[in-house]
Amino acid sequence: MTAPVFVVEEVPAGPEFVLDGPEGRHAVSVKRLNPGEDVVLTDGRGHWTEGVVKAAEGKDRLVLTDLHTVQEEPEPAVRITVVQALPKGDRGELAVETMTETGVDAIVPWQASRCITQWRGDRGAKSLAKWRATAREAGKQSRRVRFPEVAEAMSTKQVAALLAGADLAMVLHEDRDTPSGALATAELPAGGSIVLVVGPEGGVSPEELAVFAEAGARPHRLGSSVLRTSTAGTAATAVLLARTGRWS
Repeated sequence: MTAPVFVVEEVPAGPEFVLDGPEGRHAVSVKRLNPGEDVVLTDGRGHWTEGVVKAAEGKDRLVLTDLHTVQEEPEPAVRITVVQALPKGDRGELAVETMTETGVDAIVPWQASRCITQWRGDRGAKSLAKWRATAREAGKQSRRVRFPEVAEAMSTKQVAALLAGADLAMVLHEDRDTPSGALATAELPAGGSIVLVVGPEGGVSPEELAVFAEAGARPHRLGSSVLRTSTAGTAATAVLLARTGRWS
């Protein structure tokens, strides 16, 4: 799918549709789409349709025609969720952006004990909104029609409950003194859910590891090198997507 993607609340059945508001402004004033060019409309929840630009009106109205039948991209057989410890600064948005572009299905912000960043009050609400906006924009940029869900920030106890309900629960852990399996050779389920925890720069604490182990999660490593928290989730997602056949 190479046509630019725009998000609508509900995918229209056609035959014509006017894309306006912020998405219409982006299409007309930023992308500068012309008559005859193809576009994709999606709700970000798997529903989508294709159409052709008929006309651009003003600065924020794109008239589309020849809309196809609304289609739905099925849910993946194996759903991949990354629990991402809160990084410093804008590294959180970087992690969300690259994981979305790679193909992750859900992202859970985690307030780990060793996180320097704290999501509290208005700051937490604004940070969560940034993560969700980043996932939306990265989903559009990478031509996805099913964007990853970005959950409310979770505590360690809540993450443990999420791990307990997964078909496969894993924690990325770089400590060579802790026995761990290789992510590249882990036995994966044929269906259901995989939940992977990515710790903060200071690592997952022994107490958190114990709580997650009780929930059924086991330590795994990506390789011989240690990645930053903002890139580890993306690398792990790529490995899992390739191994589940979603990358070919």
